[in-house]
Amino acid sequence: MEFRQLQYAIQIAAERNFSRAAEKLHIAQPSLSQQISKLEKELGVLLFKRSTNSVELTHAGSVFVGKAQEIVDMTEQLRREMEDMADLRKGRLVVGSLQITGSHVLPNVLPAFRDAYPDIEVVLVEETTKRLEQLTASGGTDVSLLSLPLTEPSLAYRPIIEEEICLAVPPDHPLAAGSKKPVPLEDLRDEPFILLKKGQGFRAIATRLCSDAGFVPNVVFESGNIDTVQALVAAGMGIAFVPRMIARSDWHGRSPMFLSLAGRPTRTLVIAYRKGRYLSNAAEAFIETFMRYAEQFPK
Repeated sequence: MEFRQLQYAIQIAAERNFSRAAEKLHIAQPSLSQQISKLEKELGVLLFKRSTNSVELTHAGSVFVGKAQEIVDMTEQLRREMEDMADLRKGRLVVGSLQITGSHVLPNVLPAFRDAYPDIEVVLVEETTKRLEQLTASGGTDVSLLSLPLTEPSLAYRPIIEEEICLAVPPDHPLAAGSKKPVPLEDLRDEPFILLKKGQGFRAIATRLCSDAGFVPNVVFESGNIDTVQALVAAGMGIAFVPRMIARSDWHGRSPMFLSLAGRPTRTLVIAYRKGRYLSNAAEAFIETFMRYAEQFPK
């Protein structure tokens, strides 16, 4: 059994297709098939059920791929530990980030990190909350910028920023012209809501706020982009919860009004990583840089 065969099996399991796996591995498909057949013959079990349109793991294949992933991860962690022990300054750090949140936060962090560690390559991965949690849990990112609560039990985290959640309403909404006192959440029971799509961390936060106030939001529009949500609010299509740092007012002459909510609810941004995974010096330095510059983030 060869180490590369472990990597081959993991990639096939991820792609469920020999051709795509071969492309990702930068080898010819016949060579990949040959290596897997050789491995199956050596092990005496069938790892993959092949059909015309798909490739499925057998029970033995599922066990093998799980163990193979552990071996590959341990090998990568060992390599990083050895690099750190040799005090190498060069390295590679894969950082996951929520798209809109990252655009407000990372410009404060990445320049400072690069100035301090110019020889460390930073690779940025922007995805939805659900996908980022999966990537972080599987080792696809070293660390990821996420918001609580996390649904993936294998993740640990360090809190970075506590950010207020405000209410965005159309400029002609009665609440916009009323008192400047914080708006009670229960007063929003009959309002039309614009929410992010399911799978986005802030969608879960918005739903929980309504649930805590005793109602289910009347969702009239959903979007995968918080900027689109705010633009729809500005156009008078409904109301929305918005993180304070992301609140925008420049929507082609129309601007949402941003109001405080009673109780001043917040969301917590965190740097997440997989439990038990060795954090390289580069990852630790990145987290420290985040902590150092947290006070500069727009709120």
